[in-house]
Amino acid sequence: MITGYKPHELGIFDANHPGINIIKKALSDRLQGLVENGLEWVIISGQPGCETWAGQVVDELRNTYPSLQLALITPFLEQDKNWNDMKKQDYEELQLMADYQVSLTKRPYEAPWQFIERDKFLLRNSDGLLVVYDEENDGSPKFMKRMAEKFAEKQPYEVLTISADDLQLIAEDIQRAEQETFMDF
Repeated sequence: MITGYKPHELGIFDANHPGINIIKKALSDRLQGLVENGLEWVIISGQPGCETWAGQVVDELRNTYPSLQLALITPFLEQDKNWNDMKKQDYEELQLMADYQVSLTKRPYEAPWQFIERDKFLLRNSDGLLVVYDEENDGSPKFMKRMAEKFAEKQPYEVLTISADDLQLIAEDIQRAEQETFMDF
């Protein structure tokens, strides 16, 4: 299962923001290693930001790993009802990419309990969590990360994190590669 920050929590308000490619590269690198060690399914709930980008990365990785599958498990029906057009379009594309999708409560949004039930279900039905989260920058992923860590105390469950330091290293690698490409001209 993958989760992480929503775009506004990262100060990303544009689909062309350079930070998106850095996050997608971090997700891709981590997922490649997991797939090579037996990962078959990636589960997301389809939230804007890191989950959407993870779904896009899974779709790209299928070129190399065609058996990799994507599950889209939402807490309620019409999750995207109040989203802007761009977020709705990304969500519709995720739905098309998904090998499996379901809305857990089988009805539209009613109350926050639907998110809690989603999180419990996802923990019970996955082997681990990959979360884009930095302890120094509070945000929505902290709830799922804490729940996963408590879950992992009672049974085998892996909690993997992509931190701000990880993203900084990838940004530096990308910048170095771009400078080397520029120097070759």
